[in-house]
Amino acid sequence: MDTQATYDDVKLIMRLYEMRREEKLRDGRQWLAKFNARTWAEKMELCPPGSDQDAYFRMVTTYWEMVASFITAGVLHQELFFQSGQELLFVWEKIRDILPEWRTAYGNPKLMANVEAVSKSAIEFVNRGNPKAYEAFSARVRGIR
Repeated sequence: MDTQATYDDVKLIMRLYEMRREEKLRDGRQWLAKFNARTWAEKMELCPPGSDQDAYFRMVTTYWEMVASFITAGVLHQELFFQSGQELLFVWEKIRDILPEWRTAYGNPKLMANVEAVSKSAIEFVNRGNPKAYEAFSARVRGIR
């Protein structure tokens, strides 16, 4: 992004952080930390429709899709967000394996497209300092040692 971050970008990032502190969203984020589905079938087993787990999954993933849409639409300064927004990458790691099947199941090839696009840019940002930084982050999130 060629433009300078603005005070409005800072205010939006702070507001998004405040929203993340909401109790139900915090519960959902805590649940997602333990989520390790690698296939759509595993996701459906862990999150049956109508369950609390399904509600957590939808709440957290749609929250981050909304945030990512602000970036892809140019409303939120991408680079400023990347400096403190690694939780989006955490969510990406949790859903990236199931995303192709999820898109097929829902008949929506654009499902979570903003999270995917922003995550790819964020990975480049993270790797600028160390080309293996994202690989290490991914391994931690996935529990691979």
